[in-house]
Order: sequence, then C-alpha cells, then structure tokens
Amino acid sequence: MIKDITIGQYFPGKSFIHKLDARTKILLTLVFLVFIFICKNFYSLLLVCGFGVVVYLLSRISPKVILKSFKPLLPIVILTTVLQLYYIKDGNLIFEWKFISITDKGVFTAVFIAARILTLLLVSSLLTYTTSPTDLTDAIEKLLSPLKLLKIEVHTFAMMMTIALRFIPTLVDEIDRIMSAQKARGADFENGNIIKRIKALFPIFIPLFISAFKRAIELADAMSCRCYTGGDGRTRLRQMKFSWRDIVGSVVTVAVCVGVIVLNYFFVHLI
Repeated sequence: MIKDITIGQYFPGKSFIHKLDARTKILLTLVFLVFIFICKNFYSLLLVCGFGVVVYLLSRISPKVILKSFKPLLPIVILTTVLQLYYIKDGNLIFEWKFISITDKGVFTAVFIAARILTLLLVSSLLTYTTSPTDLTDAIEKLLSPLKLLKIEVHTFAMMMTIALRFIPTLVDEIDRIMSAQKARGADFENGNIIKRIKALFPIFIPLFISAFKRAIELADAMSCRCYTGGDGRTRLRQMKFSWRDIVGSVVTVAVCVGVIVLNYFFVHLI
C-alpha cells in the first residue's frame, strides 16, 4: 500500500497538459475543484467527470499511475459509500434487513459522492504529475506576488510548499525500506489488536523522523553552499510565458463550468 502513494511525483512529458503554463494549471485546477462540489445532479457531475477523463487522456499519463493513486483512497471511498447507504432513509425502499434499510436515493447519493471523490483525486493529482517542482514554485510565487505588499515572504512560502510535495515520494520510499528492514528482523505489522499495531509503528516512525531531519539538514547545507538567499534579486533560467494552449484550456474550462451551472438549473431536482 505504501508503494502505491504517488502524490507529489512528477512524470516528464510533452503532452498538451505538460506544456500548459504552471500558473494556468494551478488556477484552472482550483476552479475545477470548486465546480466539482457545485454539481447537484448526475448530468452536471457526468460533464465534470467526462472533462476530467479527457484532461487525463491529454496528459498521456500511464493508467497504472492513476490506478495506484486511487488504491490508497479506496477504503475511504468505500466507507463513505456505505455510510450514505445506511444513513439516507428518503426515497423508495430497495432492501431491508433488521436495522439496515437501503433506498434508491441512498444508492444514488452513494454513487454520486464516490464519483465526486474519484474525480477530485484524478484532477488534483494531474497538477503534480504534469508540473515540475521548479515550475510549481515559480507559479505559486507569481500568483501570490500581491502579498509582497503586506511584507509576506511569498518566495519562502512557495519554496516550503514545493519542497513538502517533492519529499512525499522520498519519504514513502524511506517508509517502505524501513518496514522491509523491520520485517526482516521479525517485526509484525499486520497481526494483533490495535494497541499492538500502534506499538509496532514506533520502530518505523523513529528512524523516519531521524532520516527526515538528516535530509532537511543536508538540503539546507546544499542550498547554503550554492549561495541561495531567497527570492530577493533572484533570476530565473526559464521565464514563464502564456501561450495559445493556456487560452484554449481556459476557454474550455470556463465552458464546462457554465455547462455545470446550466445543468444544475434545469435538473435541480434530480437528486
């Protein structure tokens, strides 16, 4: 399960999505995530899901990567679905057994929420899959540049966010290595009650924290040796520029958002 976590990884490519400006991708992703929650019926959600699938196909990311990103969240999706089936009592009764009753509205709502969560994960993952950490840092700094008027260190904030995302895959690999080493020493992480399982995690977390602090110190030393001083007076090898792809992507995204609003208006009572 640890190896299946792909959050924060970047997969280089030359697709249409890869070539979009990082600022455009961040803004469009935020807008799209908002409209995922605005969907009120299956028609608008189907439009959003379809658009998410098209964006994924344009990114040319391997299906195995997306399936790996879905796997760690499947228990949450299943739990949410089951809770919706159990708690929603409105609608026509489909199944009843003792204290368990399932209605058609409960089934519709469970499927609706599951599709919403999976689409949310798909679209948000594509941002880091198709954007390098350097481009993410520069884009976040550019978008938050008005905060400099309030004496906020925008570059430092952007750098911290990017480093945090970049180190997620590294820490995942470190956890996997530590768990393999502990299992070779006879550690058992799967059997026993919940208290024993929690105690078994201590031999993992302690080496992980030590390794993380060592990596942080090494990174700070490397940045100091390269005379890194932050954003003041810093130049960039690559300048960010908008292109026709950003215009096309923005227009299509706005059209989808308008479609969601229209479908919500005409089919408001579907769920």
